[in-house]
Amino acid sequence: MKCIICNREALEKYCELHEKAYRNIVQKYEDWRRAMDVSWKEYLNEIVKNPYTGSWAKEVAGQLLKNKDR
Repeated sequence: MKCIICNREALEKYCELHEKAYRNIVQKYEDWRRAMDVSWKEYLNEIVKNPYTGSWAKEVAGQLLKNKDR
């Protein structure tokens, strides 16, 4: 199976690097939601816009926005 973002080998949807970024995004969402009362979509948009966000996380957030997944 291939990563849906970069076509590297993947166990499920993502390669190891994008999977790690995905888990971090999901894990941190609760903190953001409690602190700023943002929706999942708003949170993902903030990740994509943030100049300090890493490229792996930006790619995952962009893919999630495009596919409306979680």
